[in-house]
Parts: sequence; structure tokens; C-alpha cells
Amino acid sequence: MTPTAVVEIGRQAVEVLLLISAPLFIAALATGLIISIFQAATQINEATLSFVPKLITVFLTLVLAGPWMITVMTDFMRRLYGSIPSIIG
Repeated sequence: MTPTAVVEIGRQAVEVLLLISAPLFIAALATGLIISIFQAATQINEATLSFVPKLITVFLTLVLAGPWMITVMTDFMRRLYGSIPSIIG
């Protein structure tokens, strides 16, 4: 196994990680931004106010995007396991 192959596998793993985590991060970021604008408009300075909406939004995003995320992960793992003979030999 060459160092180039190891770097390529690591690069692909990071790409899959970023692709899978992006919907959750974007949903949490958008929710936080909306709550922050609401807090600035109403002058409510409560740090814990954004926790529950973010939690609910991330959960709903996970429910909606979960099947796609699992498909992306399993496709990556199948490709990785399928490439073991060519990597070793």
C-alpha cells in the first residue's frame, strides 16, 4: 500500500464526512442566525434560548436527510471494501 493510496483514502473519507455533516451544520447555522436576529430585535439576551430550536431543527434535518446520509456512507464503505484487493495486491 503506497502513501499515495493512503492519502487518497483519507481525502475521500474527509469528503464524505463533510458531505454528510453539511445539512446538519447548515440547518443549525440557519436556525442560530434566525434566533439571533429575533433576540436582537426583541433585546432578549438569553443564551439558552437558541438551544431547543437548534436541537429540534437538527433532529428534523436528521430525520429528513438520514436516508441519504446512510446511503452516502454505505456507498463509500462498499467502494472502500471493494478496493481492498487492488490496494493490497
